[in-house]
Amino acid sequence: MRGVVLAGLAVALWAKDPPPTFSRDVAPILYRRCAGCHHPGAVAPFSLVTYADASKRAALIATVTGHGFMPPWLPSRPRFQNERRLTPAEISTLQNWAATGAHSGNLVEAPPEPSFPEGWPLGTPGLEAEMSQPFTVPADGPDLYQCFVIPLPPAPQRYVRAIDIRPGNTRVVHHALLFQDVTGEAKRRDTGGGYSCFGTPGFLPARGLGGWTPGKQPVPEPAGMAEPLYPRSDLVLQVHYHATGKRETDRTRVALYFTLQPPRLHLTDVALGSSRIDIPAGARNFVVRDRFTLPVDVDLFGIIPHAHYVCKDMRGYAILPNGGRRTLLHIPDWNFNWQDQYRYPAPIRLRAGTRIEMEFTYDNSAENPRNPNHPPRRVVYGPATTDEMAGLHLEVVPVRASDEEELSQALWGKMMRTLGGGVYRRPQ
Repeated sequence: MRGVVLAGLAVALWAKDPPPTFSRDVAPILYRRCAGCHHPGAVAPFSLVTYADASKRAALIATVTGHGFMPPWLPSRPRFQNERRLTPAEISTLQNWAATGAHSGNLVEAPPEPSFPEGWPLGTPGLEAEMSQPFTVPADGPDLYQCFVIPLPPAPQRYVRAIDIRPGNTRVVHHALLFQDVTGEAKRRDTGGGYSCFGTPGFLPARGLGGWTPGKQPVPEPAGMAEPLYPRSDLVLQVHYHATGKRETDRTRVALYFTLQPPRLHLTDVALGSSRIDIPAGARNFVVRDRFTLPVDVDLFGIIPHAHYVCKDMRGYAILPNGGRRTLLHIPDWNFNWQDQYRYPAPIRLRAGTRIEMEFTYDNSAENPRNPNHPPRRVVYGPATTDEMAGLHLEVVPVRASDEEELSQALWGKMMRTLGGGVYRRPQ
């Protein structure tokens, strides 16, 4: 309906305005909003940099932007940094351009084609490394969680301000997490081809540096924050693989970016989630919830949601001490292929006594176009790609550094209460 309305608006506009052209009207939109992914060698399957690239796909561009499929941006609210949204006027221009013949205009007057750095999107990293050898994923069988040690050369302590992870084979990589091991245990276990490591990477403390999920863009830490990278530590890459029906190989790479400044602030992960997922075949509105009451004042910097294929609607909100309600995230049409880490334009101050709540809704019906099962089958909590999960992670910093311990103890208590209620086991 949205696309039809915009197309009708476009028809009304051509009657009195000259039709848009690539050089004057469309190229600025594509270069600003689309070319970051749609350029040669980038993640998208085709380029939209030249008139020849774009004109033959004008109808497709009008369709996917008119329906909101592209650019891929899942949250409806609130506002976040680096949003990949088109304005109604931009969508109308693309609709009009396609409907009036996708004219080139005077290409000499087109803006200069954008240039993109080769390699990593954040530029040349301070350290680039990869798995020591390719890993083979069998054609079928259960999902695999495999850890790979990447030894680091001798160096003094450094501070990581950003990481990027580039899977060697996105067909089989469900997600990847990067840790550092200061114990030597991972190196002892990895004799050359990695080691099995479902759940934790197999050592404590497991110092996480970040991760990759489909669609995720690398995000530098906020100003004043960084993760120490300790001398004589090893990087440990945990990769979740799923079979595709044929034998595949993967060799994932990582990039680390450093700062000379020690961190002044430390992010704390406030994790909400539920393992009580058992969705009957055909169920359209299966809901899970979780909550946590903040014991101290915090600043909320970002939020990271996670689920698999049949999740439909994600909501995260704060019930304020005065009874007010503030939306922290709403994704009305979740898409597993476009997971991301969202940062707010400015930190959100949440006072002690604020209750953080999550509510995820799942659609396991045949009407859900992203349901991987035809016909639908029962879906339960579990680690496999075709199982389901529910997680909402809030990145916070206590307003007073002296409150870090109290927040940590409250989060530890929440975890213990969850475990004390009984670990939810996969139904047989």
